[in-house]
Amino acid sequence: MSLWSALRPVAVAAAVVLTALVLDRTALRLSRRLAPRMATSPLRGLLRPCRVPVLLTFGALLMLAAEPGAGLPDPVRGPVRHGLVLFALASGSWLLARVVALLIDTSLARYATERRDPARIRRVRTQTGMLRRLASAGIAVVALAAALMTFPAVRSVGASLLASAGILGLVVGVAAQSTLANLFAGIQLAFGDMVRLGDEVVVAGDWGTVEEITLTYVVITTWDQRRIVMPVSYFVGKPFENWSRRDPAITGTAVLHLDHRTPMDDLRAEFGRLLKESEWWDGRGSALQVVDTTPSTIVVRALMTARSASDAFELRCWMRERLIGFLREAHPEALPRVTLDRTAA
Repeated sequence: MSLWSALRPVAVAAAVVLTALVLDRTALRLSRRLAPRMATSPLRGLLRPCRVPVLLTFGALLMLAAEPGAGLPDPVRGPVRHGLVLFALASGSWLLARVVALLIDTSLARYATERRDPARIRRVRTQTGMLRRLASAGIAVVALAAALMTFPAVRSVGASLLASAGILGLVVGVAAQSTLANLFAGIQLAFGDMVRLGDEVVVAGDWGTVEEITLTYVVITTWDQRRIVMPVSYFVGKPFENWSRRDPAITGTAVLHLDHRTPMDDLRAEFGRLLKESEWWDGRGSALQVVDTTPSTIVVRALMTARSASDAFELRCWMRERLIGFLREAHPEALPRVTLDRTAA
């Protein structure tokens, strides 16, 4: 074997790598010159995340095109070409998944700038996230199937596998019943508009915010920074509270147990004054009512509307504290007392 025969494959590979790097640098310089014109174009957001998969895919295709000129011996040429085909399939599927995900995200960003309804934006964000995961999973499955079909052994047993597909599908369906149920429940959850990212929900007695929705599970962040991971089938098969499905606004309540001598007119006046000072009240509705009585106290309920569940919680705590402070300073007789019967002793 001559020296040129040994160095020829290395020279071809170096030429391919050099060509790919030159084209990459040229594309970068061109994009920088066109940056002012592409400031508002969605193409600008596609270029940077797709740079690495584009470079790998283009390099793999160049390697396949230049492989006959490398002069490899026949025992080596077959495995090398097969490996290049597998590499091209992997990098191409990665590029396709990245392009589809970025197109979906670009459509979501455009919708968010055109729409001002937070509920609709959360719904579209949930659905696009599910579409992105489904598209990535579908591309990965197709790429894996295409890669397996490049092996002669897999193609030779294709007929027998097709004949036993019914039995195999039945076995897989029984074995992965819970996984498939969660998968279809995730699709139903996203496109049925039952729960969206950012919704305030009460699940299994815990209040929290929907942080993530995947094909198989939902992550809920609670008020004390815990993460509750629940299967999506739970939301399809069991009832739960969604406080912000149509409108994030909610009515908060604060209950006070007071003495029968409480001056309700003064308390209502202070309640109205405090609401005007509060940053959490949205100004839509309020009420202060005596909703129940006991032999020793009256039950006063303060109703206040807020823009979200978190604002309602802050408003309830703040209003309860301020009303008790007002009664303690101005009307101490309104605070409940425990009466002791000394004659019983």
